[in-house]
Amino acid sequence: MTSPPTTPRTDPLAATAAGATVLLWASAFVSIRSAGEAYSPGALALGRLLAGALVLGAICLVRREGLPARAAWPGIVVSGLLWFGLYMVVLNWGEQKVDAGTAALVVNIGPLIMALLAGRLLKEGLPPRLLAGMAVSFAGAAVVGLSMSGEGSASVLGVLLCLLAAVAYAGGVVAQKPALRHGSALQVTTYGCVIGAVACLPFAGQLVADARDAPLSATLNMLYLGVFPTALAFTTWAFALARTTAGRMGATTYAVPALVVLMSWVALDEVPGWITLVGGLVCLAGVAVSRSGPRAGVAATATAAPPATAAGAAPIGTSPAGTAPVGAAPEARPEPRSD
Repeated sequence: MTSPPTTPRTDPLAATAAGATVLLWASAFVSIRSAGEAYSPGALALGRLLAGALVLGAICLVRREGLPARAAWPGIVVSGLLWFGLYMVVLNWGEQKVDAGTAALVVNIGPLIMALLAGRLLKEGLPPRLLAGMAVSFAGAAVVGLSMSGEGSASVLGVLLCLLAAVAYAGGVVAQKPALRHGSALQVTTYGCVIGAVACLPFAGQLVADARDAPLSATLNMLYLGVFPTALAFTTWAFALARTTAGRMGATTYAVPALVVLMSWVALDEVPGWITLVGGLVCLAGVAVSRSGPRAGVAATATAAPPATAAGAAPIGTSPAGTAPVGAAPEARPEPRSD
């Protein structure tokens, strides 16, 4: 009697790292909202990145991590400019226009855009479910934008900035994934953070001026953003991303909006309006559609296949782009040159 196939188990270290990332990134939306009252978007991004780069650089020195391999640099540079640089500036700007919960709901369509970019740039294809999910998510984003229109054009601008942040986040992850084959999570995160900080240096004068007048609480929030949601969370993200697919890692961020709404309610007394929440849920529903697997009937047919065929047949679940098994063992990658 042949036993039924079992689903591969998730790497517990990668799952723990992903969970820590989600918690810290959720807290970042609240801290950005608080610090943004005293710091301009570019100044806050630069201060956060400088703090993160100092912490990461110190850890690299202690661990004697050298430079990553040459093949890792294209991905590091692109992710540094898009994710560490552009993403942080436009997200800070967007959160000056909308509340933290709304920002998190809109930015969380990033995993869907990530799958779309992977399909185009990495030639992973564009499954119909991905396109359908994208349409649903952007309909939800439109509902969020309309719900904010009664509060003035600034709120609509905030939604558009959060959409831009989602695109930058997705592009940064797609670029970072190949880099992790040639460098450690610490190397890729550290040098990505440094590149982002260099890109934000034009805001140095504004940072000095804002820091002079900012209350201590705002400055502490900025430092917290640099040490925890940046230095620690981006490293745990890269650690987990190196051990699974970009699409599956993107799915772990689904919990971020709910955590942000709860945290901003407790810390900032902010809760998005009902229509905004409905639009945000539609955004997440679109992501769920893009991530949904084959229908039960199709799955049952695949399960009934002969053992010899089932062993090499299609995997139980696939990534958003339909190329990698959900829960599959991570692909092998060469050891970083500095290890």
